[in-house]
Amino acid sequence: MIIWINGAFGAGKTTTAEELQRRVSDSFLYDPENVGYFIRSVFPASLLESDFQDHQIWREMNVSVLGDLARQYSGTIIVPMTLVNPDYFEELVGQLRSQGVEVRHFTLMAERKTLLQRLTSRGEDANSWSAGQIDRCLAALSAERFGQHMYTDDLTTEQIVERIAAECKLQLNPKVGS
Repeated sequence: MIIWINGAFGAGKTTTAEELQRRVSDSFLYDPENVGYFIRSVFPASLLESDFQDHQIWREMNVSVLGDLARQYSGTIIVPMTLVNPDYFEELVGQLRSQGVEVRHFTLMAERKTLLQRLTSRGEDANSWSAGQIDRCLAALSAERFGQHMYTDDLTTEQIVERIAAECKLQLNPKVGS
């Protein structure tokens, strides 16, 4: 099974994914951005898009790698990645599902104010690239296609992880330090 954790920048995708990976036995954290970094390192600058998701090959490579992982790996694959373009969502999540891969998709939602506070707490300011994407992300991700929505303004990472695990019928290992 693939658990795709979507959301605006600052929604808590990476933090949630890392904690989920720590708490779920036989789980693997897959970061699609690494394919983007690879593309940036091997393509001539004149061919690079400003967003590597705009490269058709980025989408194709991630579908190929995730599909292969899902067929070979018996554990849970956790994918934290902001994905707001509905066509790209269909190319990635839709294609994986059409290949018979179980993809559970969760969109972490939060108020603009909360997202800005979270971004600032990690050293970004209100003029950062991530902060500039908030409105676009919130507008796109509120669509039904990007459900299952989880509003995280008043939730801890632990509560988010517990909800995702319950929805996916996954048993969580005890929290470290508990």
